[in-house]
Amino acid sequence: MTWLVEIILSSLDALFSLTGSYGWAIILLTVGIRAVLLPLTAAQIRSRAKMQEVTPKLNELRAKFKNDRERLNRETMELWKKHKVNPLGGCLPLLVQLPFVWAVFVALQRVDYQVTPYFLGINLAEPELWVLPILAGAGTFVQSLLMSGGDPAQRGMLYVAPLMIAWVTRSFPAGLAIYWVMTSVVGVVEHYGFTWIMRTRARAKEQPR
Repeated sequence: MTWLVEIILSSLDALFSLTGSYGWAIILLTVGIRAVLLPLTAAQIRSRAKMQEVTPKLNELRAKFKNDRERLNRETMELWKKHKVNPLGGCLPLLVQLPFVWAVFVALQRVDYQVTPYFLGINLAEPELWVLPILAGAGTFVQSLLMSGGDPAQRGMLYVAPLMIAWVTRSFPAGLAIYWVMTSVVGVVEHYGFTWIMRTRARAKEQPR
């Protein structure tokens, strides 16, 4: 995956040449990466929405066949098939995005921030101990909350992930924290945007012609 790291670094250098600031370069890079991954994000959000639609029926099946695991599995598969739900549909797009996250993480460690170290008063070459980690953790929490749809099974990660992100961004140069904050912000915007589009289309289909 070193080729992906090199692409990220080249993109950062190009954006730095354009803006004269690594802070703005990181922000623009984040938006660009999210734009490239937009089809995967849309697929993930659609899959999550379908899963949330069938969750009440799935809970009914679990209560009805709690003592019959084989019947429960069979009925669950039928439910997913009937509603065209892929239980892995929300996970696969996320897995595809992981190499990009890793590449950005590695690339941002190799940037020479000393050329223009400050962005909005923040030294990008040094860890920022409070504001950015808190924003990164809060953004991760909101994004995780939206994606979980209130699923109790994901409640643990709902709190663990933000704490991990806050700790990581507190331990590395602030450039990484800016990337993660922007990733969360764009992710939340994408979620609400796609949700609005899906609801608008659903209402349009329900209206008589």
